[in-house]
Amino acid sequence: MRDINLRYVEETYDEHGILSRFGVNCPTDFNFAYDVVDDIAAVEADRPAMVWCNPEGEEHTFNFGDMKRWSDKTANHLSSLGIGRGDMVMVILRRHYQFWFIALALQKIGAIMVPATFMLKEHDLTYRIQSAGVKALICTSAGEIAATADAVQAQCPTLETRIIVNGAGGGMLVGQETDADGNRIGAALSAPDGICAARCTREGWLDFNTGVREASEEWTRVPTRAADPFLLYFSSGTSGNPKMVLHSGSYPLGHIPTAKHWHNVVSDGGVHLTIADTGWAKSVWGKLYGQWLMEACVFTYDFDRFVPSEILGAIEKYRITTLCCPPTMYRLMMAEGLGGFDLSSLVYCTTAGEALNPDLFEGWKEHTGLPLVEGFGQTEMTCCILNTVGMECKPGSMGKPSPQYTIELQDGSGRPCPAGQTGEVVAKIDPAPVGLMMGYYLDPERTAEVMRDGWYHTGDLAWADEDGYYWFVGRNDDVIKSSGYRIGPFEVESVLLEHDAVREVAVTGVPDEVRGHAVKATIVLNGGYEGSEELVRELQTWVKKRTAPYKYPRIVDFVEVLPKTVNGKIRRAAIRDNDAGNREE
Repeated sequence: MRDINLRYVEETYDEHGILSRFGVNCPTDFNFAYDVVDDIAAVEADRPAMVWCNPEGEEHTFNFGDMKRWSDKTANHLSSLGIGRGDMVMVILRRHYQFWFIALALQKIGAIMVPATFMLKEHDLTYRIQSAGVKALICTSAGEIAATADAVQAQCPTLETRIIVNGAGGGMLVGQETDADGNRIGAALSAPDGICAARCTREGWLDFNTGVREASEEWTRVPTRAADPFLLYFSSGTSGNPKMVLHSGSYPLGHIPTAKHWHNVVSDGGVHLTIADTGWAKSVWGKLYGQWLMEACVFTYDFDRFVPSEILGAIEKYRITTLCCPPTMYRLMMAEGLGGFDLSSLVYCTTAGEALNPDLFEGWKEHTGLPLVEGFGQTEMTCCILNTVGMECKPGSMGKPSPQYTIELQDGSGRPCPAGQTGEVVAKIDPAPVGLMMGYYLDPERTAEVMRDGWYHTGDLAWADEDGYYWFVGRNDDVIKSSGYRIGPFEVESVLLEHDAVREVAVTGVPDEVRGHAVKATIVLNGGYEGSEELVRELQTWVKKRTAPYKYPRIVDFVEVLPKTVNGKIRRAAIRDNDAGNREE
């Protein structure tokens, strides 16, 4: 390890060895693909970069030399198709290893990567392609997303090029050899001839693997600037169309604290697993930028559906050392039973994406000996509140503000909140910290709404205790206003999850003529329990006795499953939308 990250940062630690100051020095021509990945490849080509496998049984270990070679070939191929600097390129590749080749290649070219999830429907995809002016789409053959793209092609005049990547089933077609068209699937993302050897034919599409294998390995650096746009994510809220979050080429450097001071990755001999699909920003938080700036190896499991036993088995088999996933996934792994798996390789566990309940914190620590170390950030920024390495974690707290940012809690008038008072999390934008978005693409009004009076307004609510630890309350839009009270869904969920009957829960507000909104709990029960009026009353009493009585759920709905994102985050907005639809009917 050559400590490449130290080229770009200035760090100070206190007397306890805890990070107290963090600054970034970003060269004007910084380019992550050239200055980090290719740099490592030139000196330590054999250093492991990624261990990749899928449920079909295919396995590969890519070193940094491999990543340089395949990204150079990919850059040549995409350039030959007319993709150049500033072009918007949408990438929908699940967890296929080609995503990493493409992410690096697009940055080498100077194009802008637009990752997206394979779960998009026609309306979603049309909006994204049209609003971002997407020129090329690189898409997996697994699932229905390519067919969705075919259906919207006529409505997307900017979309000039469609490129298909053989998805080998993406975890959906275990054991099968060919599809109806003769394309290899199953354990054949690479095919017997090697990486990117599995061809794919689809009318109107170009085959990525064929083009890349035939492309030259010789690539000459293209001048780029760190200030150039290079990454765009769509971030959905509870109202309006998704926002287009635009990041500059300096963004990867903003993730050094993510990997170094939060994930605590092990650079030599370690393997880091962040469970996230490449369509979401959390993927590059844990599968790319910070980890490779720390010269560490990442693990990728190209699955279709989260199966706790498979993830636990992978931790055991591949000797995962650091792990990050949403609280829901930790809870499901605990429900699976940890006793049958050897998790002794784990040295550090982190969590984000939704609030961490204290009972889960204690349960995971009891079974593994490791605390769940929480962090907080957004698609618009990197990790801005966290429990840094060496800090004492308080169960349920997301930690303290990162020295990378100047963070405050402000009330509705922009005044700092005293300890114990709920306020909005805001980050100072003068000077703009590395890791914060450039703004919402082509939307100056929305940008001005959140970047005003010298602060970026996250829309997330929290309170701080006397020790400076922050405690998540909820989104501004998630907070329930009932009978004059402001009720954070997380605090009610935390209490309900302490009851033996409750496996998962989402708390939302339902319009109420008298109270404004009534608290509703949508609950998945543990085995051995059945929904009944008696259990409803028991749960309501349980909440009343353990928190302020006005917070108890007046409505309780028992369901088989909760709506979640592909990364396991509970979608409260989907529950609200469903309730609204039922009311209209």
